[in-house]
Amino acid sequence: MRKITVILLFIGLFYTGLASRDRLVLRLPEIEGYQIVKCDFHSHTVFSDGHVWPDFRVGEAWADGLDALAISDHIEYQPHEKDLPTNHNRSFELAKGAADAVGITLIKAAEITRDMPPGHLNALFLTDVDKLDTENWRDAIKAAYDQGAFIFWNHPGWTGQQLDGISRWYDEHDELLADGMLHGIEVVNSDEYYPRVHQWCIEKNLTMLGNSDIHSTTDMDYNHITGNHRPMTWVLATSRETNDIKEALFARRTIVYWRDMLIGEKQYLEPLFFGAIRLETPTIVRAKRQHVQLANLSDLLFELELVSAPEGVSAPQSFTLQPGHATRIRLGFDKDKAFSSIKLNYVVNNLQIAPEEGLPVSLTIAVD
Repeated sequence: MRKITVILLFIGLFYTGLASRDRLVLRLPEIEGYQIVKCDFHSHTVFSDGHVWPDFRVGEAWADGLDALAISDHIEYQPHEKDLPTNHNRSFELAKGAADAVGITLIKAAEITRDMPPGHLNALFLTDVDKLDTENWRDAIKAAYDQGAFIFWNHPGWTGQQLDGISRWYDEHDELLADGMLHGIEVVNSDEYYPRVHQWCIEKNLTMLGNSDIHSTTDMDYNHITGNHRPMTWVLATSRETNDIKEALFARRTIVYWRDMLIGEKQYLEPLFFGAIRLETPTIVRAKRQHVQLANLSDLLFELELVSAPEGVSAPQSFTLQPGHATRIRLGFDKDKAFSSIKLNYVVNNLQIAPEEGLPVSLTIAVD
């Protein structure tokens, strides 16, 4: 039966054009104790307002290098209801076999689609979506909560609900937070980053998420040739299993991957950075000038800006560590100063631990 499922999936991908795409494999560092599980928790199919069939979404997720996917079709918005019966569980059922065949963890989900406030919210790890189809939004969220769902607020700065594009926190969100029914917010949705929401997550201890909210195809919305990738939520979990992903989300162990930016807590971004780079010149011989070589062993890009260097030492004000490349940085020394080691303090600007606040890092080099 499994062999038949794989064959059917291959045929489906062939006719949709995905068979010509290889799977994107990102070289990422290991973070002790965890796997980096690459996820998208917000996507749509023809069973709400998406343009593709559920197993196509799985094929895209595989090609885009994802490990886990949530198909979160709208509950209240069903523009294709004249063509497809309203069955809120059906998109998951149709995608599950394809997901199992290619090793994608498929998460049962739905989007609770209400006016602002409280806006649109995704509920993950559901058992029965139909129970969320209620008139009152509080009853819908309570039905998700009763199923043990992880609930997060979608696109809080979306101009469809906030005409000026400014995210606003309402009394209704205070209510949900106090009742334990709001667990995270999208800091990134599609190609939008919300710095104010990023700060809310820090202040209110909410999980940071970044998702595609894909309706069309990822090939149409993202240019894979130029490296323009779909946004992802990287979950630091003990495995790719559903329960372990769920545990990590509730524990707020996430990193948002958007464009060349990584957004998350310092305790996760710091080991990711130092796991990705290697100081290939840990010791230098004292001279008027020296070069130090840094290798980036990952497929991530790092943009560093100098904060401070020891008195008598000059170092580059800024440099970029390109994915899979080594970079030589030139150091200068005051001939009248003696050093046993030098410590260069930089900030990695595209690793954001808070809005407009990069990750501070130090590079220490011994001097003979």
